[in-house]
Amino acid sequence: MANAHSHDAQNSHDAGHGSVKSYTIGFILSVILTIIPFGLVMYPTLPKSITLMIVLAFAVIQVVVHLVYFLHLDRSEAQRSNVIAFVFAAMVIVLLVGLSLWIMFSIHTYMMAK
Repeated sequence: MANAHSHDAQNSHDAGHGSVKSYTIGFILSVILTIIPFGLVMYPTLPKSITLMIVLAFAVIQVVVHLVYFLHLDRSEAQRSNVIAFVFAAMVIVLLVGLSLWIMFSIHTYMMAK
């Protein structure tokens, strides 16, 4: 019985935990993905629209870095249900925010027309 418990504890300990190398790579990428947009905003050398696109792109890339290196979401069999739940939650949030903005824009447009 003790042997079965240690075997289960070992499997649950190994699953979903990253290595020091993985956390270090994630940290370095996160710092880089933060410093570059910060520098572009603090020292504006590009047009505002291009700076905004770069900041948004780096934000999306940083979300992916955090999901992969810190939350350990990948395409492995063990993480499949977590990835599906995350995608579903992200889809619901995008729909809620997007449709709410659409409704508010429509209401604003119709109220200003009258």
